[in-house]
Amino acid sequence: MQRVESEIIRLIEEIGYGEATRLFKTLEGGKRVRAKLILKIASSNERAPLLAAIVELIHAASLLHDDVIDEATTRRGVASVNATSGSKTAVMLGDILYSKAYSELVFFGAEIAKIIANSVTLLSIGEMMDVEMSSEFNSDEDKYLSMLYLKTATLIEACAAAAATLAGKDIASHALYGKNLGLSFQIIDDILDITADAKTLGKPAMNDFREGKCTLPYIYLHNLLSKDEQKKLVSFHAKELNEGESAWILQKMKEHKTIEKSFELAKKLSDEAKEIIKNDTQLVSILEAMIQRSY
Repeated sequence: MQRVESEIIRLIEEIGYGEATRLFKTLEGGKRVRAKLILKIASSNERAPLLAAIVELIHAASLLHDDVIDEATTRRGVASVNATSGSKTAVMLGDILYSKAYSELVFFGAEIAKIIANSVTLLSIGEMMDVEMSSEFNSDEDKYLSMLYLKTATLIEACAAAAATLAGKDIASHALYGKNLGLSFQIIDDILDITADAKTLGKPAMNDFREGKCTLPYIYLHNLLSKDEQKKLVSFHAKELNEGESAWILQKMKEHKTIEKSFELAKKLSDEAKEIIKNDTQLVSILEAMIQRSY
């Protein structure tokens, strides 16, 4: 990972604009799941760290735009760029990172470049779907999972496929592994948004629902409540919740075990991915670490 971080710094400094460098350094690196996945799959290829760095720039760009869309003031516990420097600056910084990533990606050849670039197109579609779905309460599990695939899993799927291409490994099996990893990873994040405290999250608990996002625990809950209770839950959608309202939602989730049901789906997807690459202990370990995060 040290080489990946070095490559990221080199790419940012090559842009040649001090303000972009300064702002990028204020971003928290995060878990680097995508980079680690590329390094695990294509560990023997000397160009893997550069590909991992390129993908991390793309991911950072998507988060900058995501924070503007969500009007988020924090990201991973620190002030977001749109909060400190304005939405226009955050959008343009994201555009700079996207452009730099694409300019480097072309040197990997058409196949790998197309895999990554296509995933960014799908990611952007997923962002649009997310915004549209946030305008009203969504109780459709399939619709939510389709959006989740586009917005989150597609880039992880592409990382696995591109790394397999780079390493001369089976592309289809690694792509499916990446897709399931991405879906289960996000479902766990959705659970943590409800169950973890604000200090751990770096943002208020149950923030997704305040922003209008109906994640799986809310979807499952809605579909198990009585008609009157459904109306009550929908009335809380996309608004600041007081302690009593938050407590009611949490109590109903506990009664109907919707957190556990959501975790079961994440575990099912993880187990399917594990079966696909069961002989690769390093990829199995990524899944195990992801699914074992506290919820």
